[in-house]
Formats: sequence, C-alpha cells, structure tokens
Amino acid sequence: MAKNGEDISALGFEEAMKELEKIVRDLESGQVRLDDAVKAYERGAALKKHCEAKLADARAKVEKITGAGRNLGLEPVDRE
Repeated sequence: MAKNGEDISALGFEEAMKELEKIVRDLESGQVRLDDAVKAYERGAALKKHCEAKLADARAKVEKITGAGRNLGLEPVDRE
C-alpha cells in the first residue's frame, strides 16, 4: 500500500482505492487525532479525485473502442 506522503499521480487505480478505503476506515473508527484526521481527509479527497480521473480515462478508452456515444452509420443487412 502507498505511503501517506507518496505522490498520488504515481498510484494505479486499485492501489489508490485501497489507500482511500483505509483512510475511510481509520476516520470512521474515531481514533484519529484531529490534526491527523484533517490531513487524512485532504489526502482522501485527492485520492478520490485521482480515482475518478482514472475511471473517466478508462471509460473514454472503452467508448473509443466500442464506438459508444456516436452513430457509426451502420445499416441493417438485407439477408434475403
């Protein structure tokens, strides 16, 4: 898992999600000092933004491959 000071842009989606999930668990436990909780929240927000960007990039690639979202101009084939 990534260290708290590691550059988020270097993280893959899965690694960033694991770190984000850990941050959420830690914050939900209520056992984090206030200053540490604020830092964790800030890192969590940055991780969330990073994951959303990774998902948007993946979605765009899939749409490019499948042609989703645009009319390919195909017509049904007359099989008679």
